[in-house]
Amino acid sequence: MSYKVDTALMLVAIGETLVGILGNAFIALVNFMGWIKSKKIACIDSILTSLAMSRICLQCIILLDCVILVQYPDTYNRGKEMRIIDFFWTLTNHLSVWFAACLSTFYFFKIANFFHPLFLWIKWRIDKLLLRSLLVCLVLSLCFSLPATENLNDDFRRCVKKKERINSTLRCKVNKAGHASAKVNLNLVMLFPFSVSLVSFLLLILSLWRHTRQMQLTALGYKDPSTTAHIRAMKAVISFLVLFVAYCLAFLIATSSYFMPESELAVIWGELIALIYPSSHSFILILGNSKLRQASLRVLRKVKTMLKGRNC
Repeated sequence: MSYKVDTALMLVAIGETLVGILGNAFIALVNFMGWIKSKKIACIDSILTSLAMSRICLQCIILLDCVILVQYPDTYNRGKEMRIIDFFWTLTNHLSVWFAACLSTFYFFKIANFFHPLFLWIKWRIDKLLLRSLLVCLVLSLCFSLPATENLNDDFRRCVKKKERINSTLRCKVNKAGHASAKVNLNLVMLFPFSVSLVSFLLLILSLWRHTRQMQLTALGYKDPSTTAHIRAMKAVISFLVLFVAYCLAFLIATSSYFMPESELAVIWGELIALIYPSSHSFILILGNSKLRQASLRVLRKVKTMLKGRNC
């Protein structure tokens, strides 16, 4: 790639990362300050904070990989240093997906209206169950990350940087199958938390449909608190599902880049698309959470006042 293309893509990656860190850091800071003031933290705040922290780490790892690929190609070719990045990328990737699944589950049990005994039993205990689930998610992510990183092929990065060299072409072709198999298994593992979010979304639709039918029968109208809560939760879950699908596609582009003519360019483009998921979803969560939305409005008002004061 030319120097101008490298510079432009790096600036885009840095911009996406800064925007994402701003949104996720805001979520974590607001919940942390609330925790300090009240000496306790709600279950939803714990999940949002854990999700925000995992995504900040994920964005930093993706940006670091992108910077090393462009600016330090010799380091990118070495397996030992890059295995550390592979490990933390896999770990934070799994953590963010599992925590998002916990968030979807929380919305479902707190908002949906079903009268099955099992559902009611879990609904009454969902706060304690999900707080424990956060620790389980951390353990599972560590368990999946260690063997996944060990199975990643050391020659992959050398194939990306040296694809044009004749003496490395045969070696790259031989190792394609093993690397592709490791990546497929890695993505299949993430299908479980994704399926949990998808099932939560579908059950929320069913709950909303039953609720609107009941509103029709009682002639109470549609704009009641329960309907509003259903719609907000569904927006949060469906935005995660859509962005996560785009992220997985970008992840596949980046990790399958040595099948493509421009391997290095494919990796960077894949990482740029992947950064959209943790960056944009944080602002969707802020808008969908009343406490975070009010805090963001207060910050915007203060910034507006400060700017007016400087202009006077």
